Amino acid sequence: MTFKELGLVEPILRALQDQGYERPTPIQAQAIPVLLEGKDLLGCAQTGTGKTAAFSIPIVQDLYNRAPPKGKRRIKTLVVTPTRELAIQIGENFTAYTKYTDIKNTVIFGGVKQTSQVYKLHQGVDVLVATPGRLLDLINQRYISLDHIEHFVLDEADQMLDMGFIHDIKKLLKILPTKRQSLFFSATMPSSIVKLSNEILGNPARVTIAPEKTTAEKVEQRIYHVNKKNKTKLLVDLLGGELNGPTLVFSRTKHGANKIVKDLDKAGIKSAAIHGNKSQAARQRALKQFKDGELTALIATDIAARGIDIDELSYVVNYDLPNVPESYVHRIGRTGRAGASGLAVSFCMLEERPFLKDIEKLIKTSIPVVEDHDFEFKMEDAAEPSLKKQGGGRGRSQGRNNNRSKSGGKGSSKSGGSGRNNSRNRR
Repeated sequence: MTFKELGLVEPILRALQDQGYERPTPIQAQAIPVLLEGKDLLGCAQTGTGKTAAFSIPIVQDLYNRAPPKGKRRIKTLVVTPTRELAIQIGENFTAYTKYTDIKNTVIFGGVKQTSQVYKLHQGVDVLVATPGRLLDLINQRYISLDHIEHFVLDEADQMLDMGFIHDIKKLLKILPTKRQSLFFSATMPSSIVKLSNEILGNPARVTIAPEKTTAEKVEQRIYHVNKKNKTKLLVDLLGGELNGPTLVFSRTKHGANKIVKDLDKAGIKSAAIHGNKSQAARQRALKQFKDGELTALIATDIAARGIDIDELSYVVNYDLPNVPESYVHRIGRTGRAGASGLAVSFCMLEERPFLKDIEKLIKTSIPVVEDHDFEFKMEDAAEPSLKKQGGGRGRSQGRNNNRSKSGGKGSSKSGGSGRNNSRNRR
Protein backbone atom coordinates (compact mmCIF):
# COMPACT_ATOMS: atom_id res chain seq x y z
CA MET A 1 0.00 0.00 0.00
CA THR A 2 1.14 3.55 -0.78
CA PHE A 3 0.10 6.84 0.79
CA LYS A 4 -1.69 7.72 -2.44
CA GLU A 5 -3.94 4.70 -2.02
CA LEU A 6 -5.08 6.10 1.35
CA GLY A 7 -6.84 8.91 -0.48
CA LEU A 8 -4.61 11.75 0.67
CA VAL A 9 -4.75 15.11 -1.09
CA GLU A 10 -1.99 16.23 -3.42
CA PRO A 11 -0.33 18.84 -1.11
CA ILE A 12 0.13 16.20 1.61
CA LEU A 13 1.45 13.64 -0.87
CA ARG A 14 4.01 16.21 -2.09
CA ALA A 15 5.07 16.93 1.47
CA LEU A 16 5.44 13.21 2.23
CA GLN A 17 7.48 12.76 -0.92
CA ASP A 18 9.80 15.55 0.25
CA GLN A 19 10.29 13.58 3.47
CA GLY A 20 11.11 10.44 1.51
CA TYR A 21 7.98 8.61 2.69
CA GLU A 22 6.41 6.26 0.17
CA ARG A 23 4.59 3.57 2.11
CA PRO A 24 2.73 3.91 5.41
CA THR A 25 3.76 1.97 8.49
CA PRO A 26 1.18 -0.49 9.86
CA ILE A 27 -0.28 1.99 12.34
CA GLN A 28 -0.52 4.65 9.65
CA ALA A 29 -2.21 2.26 7.22
CA GLN A 30 -4.81 1.33 9.84
CA ALA A 31 -5.33 4.65 11.60
CA ILE A 32 -5.43 7.14 8.72
CA PRO A 33 -8.58 5.75 7.00
CA VAL A 34 -10.40 5.59 10.35
CA LEU A 35 -9.48 9.16 11.25
CA LEU A 36 -10.38 10.49 7.80
CA GLU A 37 -13.90 9.23 8.54
CA GLY A 38 -13.97 11.42 11.64
CA LYS A 39 -14.04 8.57 14.18
CA ASP A 40 -12.42 8.56 17.61
CA LEU A 41 -9.38 6.33 17.93
CA LEU A 42 -7.71 4.37 20.70
CA GLY A 43 -4.20 3.45 19.58
CA CYS A 44 -1.69 1.16 21.28
CA ALA A 45 1.68 1.15 19.59
CA GLN A 46 5.33 1.07 20.50
CA THR A 47 7.61 4.05 20.22
CA GLY A 48 9.04 4.31 16.73
CA THR A 49 6.09 2.86 14.81
CA GLY A 50 5.13 6.17 13.17
CA LYS A 51 2.10 7.12 15.24
CA THR A 52 2.80 10.88 15.05
CA ALA A 53 2.24 10.80 11.30
CA ALA A 54 -0.71 8.45 11.85
CA PHE A 55 -2.67 11.16 13.65
CA SER A 56 -1.20 14.36 12.16
CA ILE A 57 -1.69 13.49 8.47
CA PRO A 58 -5.49 12.95 8.63
CA ILE A 59 -5.87 16.04 10.83
CA VAL A 60 -3.99 18.12 8.26
CA GLN A 61 -6.20 16.74 5.49
CA ASP A 62 -9.38 17.57 7.41
CA LEU A 63 -8.21 21.13 8.05
CA TYR A 64 -7.11 21.52 4.41
CA ASN A 65 -10.47 20.39 3.03
CA ARG A 66 -12.37 23.03 5.00
CA ALA A 67 -13.01 26.53 3.75
CA PRO A 68 -10.16 28.98 4.52
CA PRO A 69 -10.72 30.68 7.87
CA LYS A 70 -12.25 34.14 7.84
CA GLY A 71 -10.76 36.66 10.23
CA LYS A 72 -8.43 35.53 12.98
CA ARG A 73 -7.48 31.86 13.02
CA ARG A 74 -8.96 29.75 15.79
CA ILE A 75 -7.24 26.77 17.37
CA LYS A 76 -8.96 23.78 15.79
CA THR A 77 -6.55 21.03 16.86
CA LEU A 78 -4.98 20.46 20.27
CA VAL A 79 -2.23 17.88 20.80
CA VAL A 80 -1.17 17.31 24.41
CA THR A 81 2.04 15.45 25.16
CA PRO A 82 4.20 14.99 28.28
CA THR A 83 7.61 16.42 27.39
CA ARG A 84 9.08 19.46 25.69
CA GLU A 85 11.16 17.36 23.32
CA LEU A 86 8.18 15.34 22.15
CA ALA A 87 6.07 18.49 21.72
CA ILE A 88 8.77 20.03 19.53
CA GLN A 89 9.06 16.82 17.51
CA ILE A 90 5.29 16.72 16.88
CA GLY A 91 5.33 20.39 15.90
CA GLU A 92 8.09 19.66 13.37
CA ASN A 93 5.95 16.88 11.90
CA PHE A 94 2.98 19.19 11.45
CA THR A 95 5.24 21.79 9.84
CA ALA A 96 6.55 19.21 7.39
CA TYR A 97 3.13 17.85 6.42
CA THR A 98 1.57 21.33 6.00
CA LYS A 99 4.42 22.60 3.81
CA TYR A 100 2.17 23.07 0.78
CA THR A 101 -0.89 24.32 2.67
CA ASP A 102 -1.79 27.47 4.59
CA ILE A 103 -2.20 25.61 7.90
CA LYS A 104 -0.26 27.08 10.82
CA ASN A 105 0.92 25.39 14.02
CA THR A 106 2.86 26.33 17.10
CA VAL A 107 4.30 24.59 20.15
CA ILE A 108 4.11 25.74 23.77
CA PHE A 109 5.87 24.26 26.81
CA GLY A 110 7.20 25.33 30.18
CA GLY A 111 10.75 26.03 31.26
CA VAL A 112 11.12 29.06 28.99
CA LYS A 113 9.65 32.56 28.94
CA GLN A 114 6.15 32.68 27.48
CA THR A 115 6.59 35.92 25.50
CA SER A 116 7.40 34.40 22.10
CA GLN A 117 4.80 31.68 22.55
CA VAL A 118 2.10 34.24 23.33
CA TYR A 119 3.14 36.29 20.30
CA LYS A 120 2.64 33.30 17.98
CA LEU A 121 -0.72 32.58 19.56
CA HIS A 122 -1.78 36.19 18.90
CA GLN A 123 -0.85 35.76 15.24
CA GLY A 124 -3.30 32.87 15.05
CA VAL A 125 -2.73 29.14 14.65
CA ASP A 126 -4.79 26.16 13.52
CA VAL A 127 -2.86 23.48 15.42
CA LEU A 128 -1.51 23.80 18.95
CA VAL A 129 0.93 21.28 20.42
CA ALA A 130 1.40 21.68 24.17
CA THR A 131 2.62 20.25 27.43
CA PRO A 132 -0.07 20.29 30.13
CA GLY A 133 1.39 22.79 32.60
CA ARG A 134 2.07 25.66 30.20
CA LEU A 135 -1.20 24.99 28.39
CA LEU A 136 -3.30 25.40 31.53
CA ASP A 137 -1.24 28.40 32.57
CA LEU A 138 -1.93 30.26 29.31
CA ILE A 139 -5.59 29.23 29.40
CA ASN A 140 -5.87 30.77 32.87
CA GLN A 141 -4.24 33.92 31.53
CA ARG A 142 -6.84 33.96 28.73
CA TYR A 143 -4.26 33.71 25.97
CA ILE A 144 -5.76 30.42 24.79
CA SER A 145 -9.36 29.44 24.13
CA LEU A 146 -10.36 25.85 23.49
CA ASP A 147 -13.89 26.72 22.40
CA HIS A 148 -13.23 25.87 18.74
CA ILE A 149 -11.32 22.60 19.19
CA GLU A 150 -12.38 19.93 16.68
CA HIS A 151 -9.51 17.46 17.12
CA PHE A 152 -8.04 16.52 20.50
CA VAL A 153 -4.99 14.24 20.68
CA LEU A 154 -3.56 12.82 23.89
CA ASP A 155 -0.19 11.31 23.05
CA GLU A 156 2.01 9.09 25.25
CA ALA A 157 -0.82 8.72 27.75
CA ASP A 158 1.01 6.16 29.90
CA GLN A 159 3.90 8.58 30.37
CA MET A 160 1.37 11.31 31.28
CA LEU A 161 0.20 9.22 34.21
CA ASP A 162 3.75 8.30 35.21
CA MET A 163 4.65 12.00 35.36
CA GLY A 164 1.61 12.92 37.45
CA PHE A 165 -0.35 14.81 34.78
CA ILE A 166 -3.66 13.05 35.41
CA HIS A 167 -5.20 16.02 37.26
CA ASP A 168 -4.16 18.44 34.50
CA ILE A 169 -5.73 16.18 31.87
CA LYS A 170 -8.98 16.02 33.81
CA LYS A 171 -9.04 19.82 34.04
CA LEU A 172 -8.66 20.00 30.25
CA LEU A 173 -11.47 17.53 29.67
CA LYS A 174 -13.86 19.81 31.55
CA ILE A 175 -13.22 22.77 29.23
CA LEU A 176 -12.92 21.00 25.88
CA PRO A 177 -15.97 21.07 23.57
CA THR A 178 -18.09 17.95 23.93
CA LYS A 179 -18.39 17.61 20.17
CA ARG A 180 -14.90 16.79 18.91
CA GLN A 181 -12.79 14.03 17.42
CA SER A 182 -10.60 12.49 20.10
CA LEU A 183 -7.44 10.45 19.62
CA PHE A 184 -5.75 8.58 22.45
CA PHE A 185 -2.33 6.98 22.04
CA SER A 186 -0.36 4.94 24.53
CA ALA A 187 2.51 2.46 24.30
CA THR A 188 0.93 0.29 27.01
CA MET A 189 -2.63 -0.28 28.14
CA PRO A 190 -2.78 -1.01 31.87
CA SER A 191 -6.14 -0.62 33.63
CA SER A 192 -5.43 3.01 34.61
CA ILE A 193 -4.92 3.94 30.96
CA VAL A 194 -8.07 2.11 29.85
CA LYS A 195 -10.05 3.98 32.51
CA LEU A 196 -8.69 7.34 31.31
CA SER A 197 -9.42 6.49 27.67
CA ASN A 198 -13.04 5.77 28.60
CA GLU A 199 -13.32 9.32 29.97
CA ILE A 200 -11.96 10.83 26.75
CA LEU A 201 -13.36 8.68 23.96
CA GLY A 202 -16.89 7.86 22.86
CA ASN A 203 -17.12 4.65 20.85
CA PRO A 204 -13.59 4.56 19.40
CA ALA A 205 -12.04 2.45 16.73
CA ARG A 206 -9.09 0.50 18.12
CA VAL A 207 -5.69 0.03 16.53
CA THR A 208 -3.10 -2.17 18.23
CA ILE A 209 0.13 -2.62 16.33
CA ALA A 210 2.40 -4.51 18.69
CA PRO A 211 1.61 -6.98 21.46
CA GLU A 212 1.27 -5.07 24.71
CA LYS A 213 4.55 -4.31 26.44
CA THR A 214 6.89 -5.94 23.96
CA THR A 215 10.21 -4.72 22.64
CA ALA A 216 10.93 -3.79 19.03
CA GLU A 217 11.44 -6.98 17.07
CA LYS A 218 14.53 -5.85 15.20
CA VAL A 219 16.45 -4.56 18.20
CA GLU A 220 19.29 -6.86 19.20
CA GLN A 221 19.64 -6.92 22.99
CA ARG A 222 22.64 -7.75 25.19
CA ILE A 223 23.47 -7.75 28.88
CA TYR A 224 26.90 -7.05 30.39
CA HIS A 225 27.32 -8.01 34.03
CA VAL A 226 29.61 -5.40 35.54
CA ASN A 227 30.21 -3.75 38.90
CA LYS A 228 29.63 -0.06 39.49
CA LYS A 229 33.23 1.13 39.33
CA ASN A 230 33.74 -0.53 35.93
CA LYS A 231 30.60 0.75 34.20
CA THR A 232 32.31 3.83 32.78
CA LYS A 233 35.35 1.81 31.69
CA LEU A 234 33.06 -0.60 29.85
CA LEU A 235 31.16 2.29 28.24
CA VAL A 236 34.39 3.93 27.06
CA ASP A 237 35.57 0.58 25.66
CA LEU A 238 32.33 0.04 23.73
CA LEU A 239 32.17 3.60 22.40
CA GLY A 240 35.72 3.21 21.13
CA GLY A 241 34.92 -0.10 19.48
CA GLU A 242 31.70 -1.84 18.53
CA LEU A 243 29.40 1.15 19.11
CA ASN A 244 30.87 3.11 16.22
CA GLY A 245 28.03 5.58 15.73
CA PRO A 246 25.88 8.05 17.68
CA THR A 247 24.85 6.35 20.92
CA LEU A 248 22.03 7.25 23.30
CA VAL A 249 22.98 6.40 26.89
CA PHE A 250 20.37 6.18 29.67
CA SER A 251 21.10 7.16 33.24
CA ARG A 252 18.59 6.62 36.03
CA THR A 253 19.32 10.00 37.64
CA LYS A 254 20.20 13.55 36.60
CA HIS A 255 23.32 13.54 38.77
CA GLY A 256 24.39 10.26 37.23
CA ALA A 257 23.97 11.68 33.72
CA ASN A 258 26.19 14.65 34.54
CA LYS A 259 28.86 12.35 36.02
CA ILE A 260 28.90 10.14 32.93
CA VAL A 261 29.52 13.22 30.77
CA LYS A 262 32.47 14.25 32.97
CA ASP A 263 33.95 10.75 32.87
CA LEU A 264 33.59 10.50 29.08
CA ASP A 265 35.17 13.94 28.69
CA LYS A 266 38.22 12.71 30.65
CA ALA A 267 38.43 9.80 28.20
CA GLY A 268 38.34 12.19 25.23
CA ILE A 269 34.80 11.27 24.18
CA LYS A 270 32.44 14.13 23.33
CA SER A 271 29.03 13.88 24.99
CA ALA A 272 26.31 15.98 26.60
CA ALA A 273 23.56 15.39 29.13
CA ILE A 274 19.87 16.04 28.64
CA HIS A 275 17.55 16.03 31.66
CA GLY A 276 15.00 18.08 33.58
CA ASN A 277 17.55 20.31 35.31
CA LYS A 278 18.95 21.51 32.00
CA SER A 279 17.46 24.62 30.42
CA GLN A 280 15.40 24.18 27.29
CA ALA A 281 18.08 25.95 25.26
CA ALA A 282 20.76 23.60 26.58
CA ARG A 283 18.61 20.54 25.88
CA GLN A 284 17.87 21.61 22.32
CA ARG A 285 21.53 22.51 21.71
CA ALA A 286 22.68 19.10 22.92
CA LEU A 287 20.06 17.33 20.82
CA LYS A 288 21.06 19.29 17.72
CA GLN A 289 24.75 18.55 18.26
CA PHE A 290 23.92 14.87 18.63
CA LYS A 291 21.82 14.81 15.47
CA ASP A 292 24.54 16.68 13.57
CA GLY A 293 27.17 14.14 14.61
CA GLU A 294 29.15 16.55 16.81
CA LEU A 295 28.67 14.30 19.85
CA THR A 296 29.53 10.63 20.17
CA ALA A 297 27.01 10.08 22.97
CA LEU A 298 23.94 11.75 24.39
CA ILE A 299 23.31 10.95 28.06
CA ALA A 300 19.64 11.14 29.02
CA THR A 301 17.17 10.36 31.76
CA ASP A 302 13.91 8.60 30.90
CA ILE A 303 11.68 11.66 31.01
CA ALA A 304 13.96 13.82 28.87
CA ALA A 305 14.49 11.06 26.31
CA ARG A 306 10.83 10.24 25.61
CA GLY A 307 10.65 12.81 22.81
CA ILE A 308 13.99 12.07 21.18
CA ASP A 309 13.42 10.99 17.58
CA ILE A 310 16.63 10.47 15.64
CA ASP A 311 16.70 8.78 12.26
CA GLU A 312 18.96 5.76 11.99
CA LEU A 313 19.99 5.73 15.64
CA SER A 314 21.70 2.37 15.87
CA TYR A 315 22.80 2.16 19.51
CA VAL A 316 21.18 2.52 22.91
CA VAL A 317 23.02 1.83 26.17
CA ASN A 318 21.27 1.30 29.49
CA TYR A 319 24.09 2.49 31.76
CA ASP A 320 21.63 1.96 34.61
CA LEU A 321 18.86 -0.62 34.28
CA PRO A 322 15.48 0.99 34.97
CA ASN A 323 13.58 -0.11 38.07
CA VAL A 324 10.33 0.15 36.08
CA PRO A 325 10.40 -2.58 33.40
CA GLU A 326 8.15 -0.66 30.98
CA SER A 327 10.83 2.03 30.82
CA TYR A 328 13.18 -0.53 29.30
CA VAL A 329 10.75 -0.99 26.41
CA HIS A 330 10.58 2.75 25.78
CA ARG A 331 14.35 3.13 26.03
CA ILE A 332 15.32 0.50 23.50
CA GLY A 333 12.50 1.75 21.27
CA ARG A 334 14.68 4.77 20.52
CA THR A 335 16.59 2.48 18.13
CA GLY A 336 15.20 0.02 15.62
CA ARG A 337 12.61 2.61 14.61
CA ALA A 338 10.24 2.18 11.69
CA GLY A 339 11.57 -1.26 10.86
CA ALA A 340 15.29 -0.45 11.04
CA SER A 341 17.68 -2.63 13.00
CA GLY A 342 19.37 -1.56 16.22
CA LEU A 343 21.44 -2.69 19.17
CA ALA A 344 20.48 -2.18 22.82
CA VAL A 345 23.25 -2.82 25.36
CA SER A 346 22.50 -2.95 29.10
CA PHE A 347 24.87 -2.88 32.05
CA CYS A 348 23.74 -4.86 35.08
CA MET A 349 25.20 -4.61 38.56
CA LEU A 350 24.52 -7.19 41.22
CA GLU A 351 21.93 -4.89 42.84
CA GLU A 352 20.17 -4.49 39.49
CA ARG A 353 19.62 -8.19 38.81
CA PRO A 354 16.08 -8.09 40.26
CA PHE A 355 15.34 -5.30 37.74
CA LEU A 356 16.66 -7.56 34.96
CA LYS A 357 14.37 -10.38 36.07
CA ASP A 358 11.37 -8.03 35.96
CA ILE A 359 12.33 -6.83 32.47
CA GLU A 360 12.72 -10.35 31.12
CA LYS A 361 9.39 -11.32 32.65
CA LEU A 362 7.76 -8.37 30.91
CA ILE A 363 9.26 -8.99 27.47
CA LYS A 364 8.87 -12.75 27.88
CA THR A 365 12.39 -13.58 26.81
CA SER A 366 15.87 -13.91 28.29
CA ILE A 367 18.31 -11.24 27.15
CA PRO A 368 21.61 -12.76 25.92
CA VAL A 369 24.55 -12.23 28.29
CA VAL A 370 27.95 -11.20 26.96
CA GLU A 371 30.51 -13.34 28.79
CA ASP A 372 34.27 -13.16 29.18
CA HIS A 373 34.53 -9.43 28.52
CA ASP A 374 37.31 -7.42 30.14
CA PHE A 375 35.09 -5.95 32.86
CA GLU A 376 32.91 -8.96 33.63
CA PHE A 377 31.49 -9.27 37.14
CA LYS A 378 30.72 -12.80 38.30
CA MET A 379 28.74 -13.95 41.29
CA GLU A 380 31.80 -15.53 42.86
CA ASP A 381 33.39 -12.06 42.93
CA ALA A 382 30.60 -10.67 45.12
CA ALA A 383 31.49 -9.73 48.68
CA GLU A 384 29.46 -11.25 51.47
CA PRO A 385 26.98 -9.06 53.34
CA SER A 386 28.10 -7.62 56.68
CA LEU A 387 28.63 -10.33 59.27
CA LYS A 388 28.22 -10.02 62.97
CA LYS A 389 31.49 -10.27 64.80
CA GLN A 390 31.94 -13.87 65.96
CA GLY A 391 34.82 -15.58 67.79
CA GLY A 392 38.15 -14.17 66.68
CA GLY A 393 36.44 -11.78 64.25
CA ARG A 394 37.22 -13.66 61.02
CA GLY A 395 35.87 -11.73 58.06
CA ARG A 396 34.55 -8.88 60.16
CA SER A 397 35.23 -6.33 57.40
CA GLN A 398 34.64 -8.78 54.58
CA GLY A 399 31.19 -7.57 53.60
CA ARG A 400 31.34 -3.86 54.38
CA ASN A 401 32.26 -2.85 50.88
CA ASN A 402 30.75 -4.65 47.89
CA ASN A 403 33.67 -3.52 45.76
CA ARG A 404 36.26 -5.44 47.79
CA SER A 405 35.94 -8.46 45.54
CA LYS A 406 39.65 -9.18 45.53
CA SER A 407 39.64 -10.00 49.24
CA GLY A 408 36.49 -12.09 49.06
CA GLY A 409 37.98 -15.56 48.78
CA LYS A 410 36.20 -18.80 47.97
CA GLY A 411 32.56 -19.22 48.67
CA SER A 412 31.76 -15.51 48.64
CA SER A 413 29.11 -16.05 45.94
CA LYS A 414 26.83 -17.49 48.63
CA SER A 415 25.98 -13.95 49.57
CA GLY A 416 22.32 -13.02 49.41
CA GLY A 417 20.58 -9.66 49.45
CA SER A 418 21.14 -8.83 45.79
CA GLY A 419 18.15 -6.50 45.79
CA ARG A 420 18.95 -4.54 48.99
CA ASN A 421 19.49 -1.25 47.24
CA ASN A 422 16.44 -1.28 44.99
CA SER A 423 14.95 1.78 46.65
CA ARG A 424 18.07 3.91 46.35
CA ASN A 425 17.72 4.58 42.67
CA ARG A 426 14.42 6.38 42.42
CA ARG A 427 14.46 8.82 39.54
